[in-house]
Amino acid sequence: MDEMKRIRIGNQTAFAASTLMLPFEYAVANGFNAFEWFPDRHESGEGWDVSDIDAGTRSYIKDRATTHDIALSVHASLQANPLKNENLELWFKDIEFAQDIGASLFNIHLYTDGGIETYIKAITPIIRRSAEAGIKLAIENTPLTIPDDFNKIFALFQNMPAVDTAHTGICLDPGHANLCGSTRNDYLGFIDRLDTRVPVIHIHMHENYGDKDSHLTIFSGPAGENTAGVRGFIERMKKRRFSGSVILEQWPDPPSLLNRARDRLYNMWMQDQEYKRN
Repeated sequence: MDEMKRIRIGNQTAFAASTLMLPFEYAVANGFNAFEWFPDRHESGEGWDVSDIDAGTRSYIKDRATTHDIALSVHASLQANPLKNENLELWFKDIEFAQDIGASLFNIHLYTDGGIETYIKAITPIIRRSAEAGIKLAIENTPLTIPDDFNKIFALFQNMPAVDTAHTGICLDPGHANLCGSTRNDYLGFIDRLDTRVPVIHIHMHENYGDKDSHLTIFSGPAGENTAGVRGFIERMKKRRFSGSVILEQWPDPPSLLNRARDRLYNMWMQDQEYKRN
C-alpha cells in the first residue's frame, strides 16, 4: 500500500468577520489544521488586501501555523484577473505574502473570456513565479467554467516543456460545479467529466441549492437532508487519490457550524484505512 493519504480541513478569512484575524485565531483555538487567506477587498472598502498585514503580523501568522501544524494557503486577491496586464504586480504581491507566511499553495480562478490559450499565456508568469517560490498553484473552477476547460488546460500543459507545470493542479469547488450551466445541481457529474489526468490538489467546500453561489456551510443545505452527494464526492476524491486541504469557505453564524462540518467530513472520509486525519 502507498503512503497514507493525508487530509486536512480548515476555514478561511471572511469580510463578514468582525476582525481580519478572527477566523485564523478561531482555527487555532479549535484545532483546525488548514487555513486559507483570501484578500477580498471590495469596492465598498469591506474586506482586506495583503498591504494590511505588516511584516510582524506575517511572522506571527507563520509561527502560529507552524506551532499548531496548520497548512496555509493563499487565495489570489478578489480584484486579480490575469487577463488584465496591470494586475500582474498584484499577483506577485500575493505570492510574496504566501511566501512570508509559509503558505504551501496559491489559488487562482480560471477565466475563459479570451479562450484557454490566452489564459495559459496570461498565467505563465504566475506559474513560473510560484514554481520559483516552491508553492503549489491551484486553478479553481468558477460557476462559469466547465470540465472540458480544465481538460484542455492540463492537456496543453503537457506541451509546455519550457515551463515547469508539475506543481499545478485544480482547486475543485463542488459548490461552483453545482452552478455550472452544463452540470447544474449535479456537481458529481462535473467531476466525472474531468479527465483522470487532471490533478485535484485543493478543495473549496460549500454547497447551494443550484440557484446562487450562497456558500452554505456543508451539511446546512441539501447535504443536511441527504448525504449521498457528499459521499459520492468523497468516493471520487479517493479514486483520484486526493491528498491535501479541504477549505470551508464561509464564516457562519454561529462559527461552530464549521466544527460540525469538519467533524462530520472527517468521519465520512476516514472510513478508509488508506487515509488518515493529518
